[in-house]
Amino acid sequence: MKKIMRYLAVLVLLYSSNSIADTKDWPQWRGPNRDGISEETGFLKKWSKGGPQVLWRVPLGEGFSGISAVGGHVYTMFSKEDDEFVVCLNAADGEEIWRFRSDTNYIESMGGNGPRATPTIDGELLFTVTAQGKLYALNTENGEKVWSHDLQGEFGSKIPRWGTCTSPLVEGKMLLVEVGGSDGKSIVAFDKKNGDIIWNSHTDLLGYSSPIAATISGIRQFIVFTGTQLVSVSPENGQLYWKYPWQTQYDVNAATPVFIPPDKIFISSGYGKGAAVVQVRVAVSPKSSAEENEGETTRVEIKVEEIWKNEAMKNHFATSVLHGDYLYGFDNAILKCIDTNTGREKWKSRGYGKGTLMLADDHLIILSDRGKLGLAEATPSAYNEVASAEILSGLCWTVPTLANGKLYARNEKEMVCLDMTGQN
Repeated sequence: MKKIMRYLAVLVLLYSSNSIADTKDWPQWRGPNRDGISEETGFLKKWSKGGPQVLWRVPLGEGFSGISAVGGHVYTMFSKEDDEFVVCLNAADGEEIWRFRSDTNYIESMGGNGPRATPTIDGELLFTVTAQGKLYALNTENGEKVWSHDLQGEFGSKIPRWGTCTSPLVEGKMLLVEVGGSDGKSIVAFDKKNGDIIWNSHTDLLGYSSPIAATISGIRQFIVFTGTQLVSVSPENGQLYWKYPWQTQYDVNAATPVFIPPDKIFISSGYGKGAAVVQVRVAVSPKSSAEENEGETTRVEIKVEEIWKNEAMKNHFATSVLHGDYLYGFDNAILKCIDTNTGREKWKSRGYGKGTLMLADDHLIILSDRGKLGLAEATPSAYNEVASAEILSGLCWTVPTLANGKLYARNEKEMVCLDMTGQN
């Protein structure tokens, strides 16, 4: 019982100190709660032929970094010629406020050049990782470096074939990063203020996914989709709680795990692998008299059990979103809805290629891999598209961002900002 109370105390501390941003902001990968869901409501749902009004377009560069938006600032990453940059723009007009050279350009002929990670904004600090594994903390106001780490040089991280993609996770005083290092340094918790290592854990190949945090039966857990498995570790000390093997061709586990309250997790991979839902079970039992001498009277066991596994949803890189009892996502180049309880397909639709999507106000906001923006009802009954417009051209592999009445989207050459209020 003492152990359970300690876990709960840690949980309360983490929650009380983890106010990353207002819910109308989009401060990190997949939004305020890392679930691909915006709290925006009442936004424009009837579009003219050209779509929502364009507020501004700005030249950018190569890369697939997502867009974080907090207050009046917008943050992303891109590469140009030989260099990679972190950039901060004015949300009102797209004017550049500052840029920071983060690395040399990452060149990859098959997957595309440039950075992959999305900046995480936490008050006065920005955290991100370059495609070649440089971890940075920057000042959000002026872009000055606060601290940094070289994941290859310091931890023995092996950069994956298509570059480092993971986006850092803030949890209380900690910054969690899947480092992919050797000798128990695959998952590392840093002090977000100064970059000191709080703990390191696990040994595994670096995947392409980003970690999440979830509370299951009162126990907070970091969930990390590595190159070969889904693992859970303790935020307190990095202790391994459980693991679920998930071997994929080329070790491409790219989509972020989706937490299904109160105790399930969905994962999905491409290359013919498919998807699964696992359930986390927490059991509390009395300890033996010998164990009680250690000061604890109960034993907490955390196990994971597979609920279903099939090939109905194969997320190549775009993460699915959860709405009610249903998941919406891309099965390679087919947009689908599946039942979380059974894994069965409810409907499917084509026309967006290997696109990306997010959820807001009971609607899916979809961006095709060639720049078509779509709006569809998030319902399992049928695919019902209510609006669409061509807003970009070229390759679009970055999920759009909806924050404070504006929708942001990008390709490998420019970023566009759309007015979703309908007031202009």
